[in-house]
Amino acid sequence: MRLLSSAAAVAVLALTTPAFAAGQAASPTPQAAPAPAQEADSPEEAAFEAKAEAFQERMEAMATEMQAAAAQADKAKAKSDLDAVQAKYQSEVDTFAEEVNTFATAQGAPAEQMAMVMQQIKGIPLKARTEIEAAASAPAAAPATPQ
Repeated sequence: MRLLSSAAAVAVLALTTPAFAAGQAASPTPQAAPAPAQEADSPEEAAFEAKAEAFQERMEAMATEMQAAAAQADKAKAKSDLDAVQAKYQSEVDTFAEEVNTFATAQGAPAEQMAMVMQQIKGIPLKARTEIEAAASAPAAAPATPQ
């Protein structure tokens, strides 16, 4: 089912984008190749795709905000700021997960599969935060010295 693949792709992109952004903050995010044209999107599918793209952009913004918060020297302030960023985006993530579930279920997606997808989507802010905090606290690699 093409729609379910779209929902899963959104979840995967959203889950991996913050981790990618943490390691590649200065480089632009590569654009995914367009899916092969199998059939014309219905208006509902087109609207969902637009929501998914907007969601991905919001998750990239969240990752950027989290990176800035985690980079602070004052770790107590960094934690407080990370808490605020995570809370700021969590309700938006929860809403999107519900929209994905509603849309995919209406298209015939199995409830068990959608429960897993919803859990993954709802976990994006925590996963991003965990990865960004780990990257921020990792010691910088020592430069190679010639022998």
